[in-house]
Parts: sequence; C-alpha cells; structure tokens
Amino acid sequence: MNWYGIAAIFRFEMARFFRSIIQSIVSPVLSTSLYFVVFGAAIGSRIPEIEGVSYGAFIVPGLIMLTVLQQSIQNAGFGIYFPRFIGTIFEVLSAPLSSFEIVLGYVGAAAVKSLMIGLIILATSFFFVDITIQHPFWMITFLMMTAISFALLGFILGVWAKNFEQLNLVPLLIVTPLVFLGGSFYSVSMLPPFWQSVSMFNPVLYLVSGFRWSFFGMADVPITASLIAIMGFMVACLAIVWWIFRTGYRLKV
Repeated sequence: MNWYGIAAIFRFEMARFFRSIIQSIVSPVLSTSLYFVVFGAAIGSRIPEIEGVSYGAFIVPGLIMLTVLQQSIQNAGFGIYFPRFIGTIFEVLSAPLSSFEIVLGYVGAAAVKSLMIGLIILATSFFFVDITIQHPFWMITFLMMTAISFALLGFILGVWAKNFEQLNLVPLLIVTPLVFLGGSFYSVSMLPPFWQSVSMFNPVLYLVSGFRWSFFGMADVPITASLIAIMGFMVACLAIVWWIFRTGYRLKV
C-alpha cells in the first residue's frame, strides 16, 4: 500500500478545501441554520411534536443528511473532475498508485470533508433545539457510511461528467429532491397510504430513517433495512468504480 501517495492526494484535496473556507464550511452551515429558523419557527409553530419529538429537533437528522449527501457528492465529484478538466489526471494515473489507492485518496478526503461539515452542523443545532442522541455509535456509523457511499457516487459522477453542468445535474435534479421527499422534514406515517407505499421506493428514505433512529429511537423503516440499503448502495458504487478503472472509462481518453 502506497500510503505516501494516498496521503499526497488527501493533503492536496484537504488544502483545497481549507483554501475556500467560506464556500466549503461557512456557506452550508449558514444555509442549514436558515432551515432551522424558517422550518423551526414557521412550521414548528403548527406542528409542535412528531411522535413525542419537537419538530425543531425532528428535522435535525434530515438537515444533516441533506448537507452530508450534497457535500460528499460535490467534493468527490469536483476533486476528480478538475484533474480531468486540466489534464493532470494523467500524472495521477501514471504515478505508482493502484486504482484502489487513487480512489482511497479522493474519496477519503471527500468523506472527511462532509463528515466535518455534518458534525459542525450537529454542534450548531444545539444552539437552536434540545437534542438527545440515544445511539451515538450508530449515529457516527450511519454518518460515515453515508459520507463514503455518496463520495463514491460523486467520484463516479466526476468521471462521467463532460462539463460543469453535467457535474451538478444529478445532485440538483435527483439527489436533492429525493432527500426532500425522503422524510427529512416529516414522518412518512403522516402521508396517505398510497404515498407511504410510493415513499418506500425512495432509497434516501432508508438513510434518513436510520440516521433519525440513532437520535430518537424512532424510524419509518426497520433499522436492518436501513443498514442493508446503505451497504448495498456502497457495494454498487464500488462495483461501478472498479469497472471505471478496469475499462479506463473517460479517464484514459
């Protein structure tokens, strides 16, 4: 294992992250704080509690998950797309690094970035609502698995995208709507039976539900289903990444 090469990619990505501290950290934290103010004050006054949990506290896991998903995809996608865009990807591919080590460097850095932002948002939420984390181990586990899985997805999108518009296409038009419709701001049990059944086909529901369970011990789907969903998604992304390096898809051309 070439740990020096992995560390070089990791340090480079983290340095780029801290060079744009306002865009990387301040902007998502500020945006999430506005969600607390708007949803907590406007909707929270009409929905005081959901299954014994105050509405302001109920949306915290959903808001963290929304930010972690977006940041994981964005950081990993841009991290691999930019070297492709300027042509330095060939230097990375010609270095004494295996495909696994390259992915570990880029995806590891993207996952760490999104984890940092997620934990900062969690700390910020304590200024707005009272939160008790019933299962801290599973909270960290879900957060890490989600960050890694969607960083892998971002890496795939960064390789697939031909321009910046395509790079932002999937996060804006697919991932974000799925998060909003995945029970981030409401419980699926509040929906009519038909839409409850439709929501079961939303993969993000299982992530949000499992993450919320780690906070409050309540979930829209069984915790085992959430774990199977996130692990299955991670395996699928790993398989696609393996195929990309196996075929050289849009990396060597």
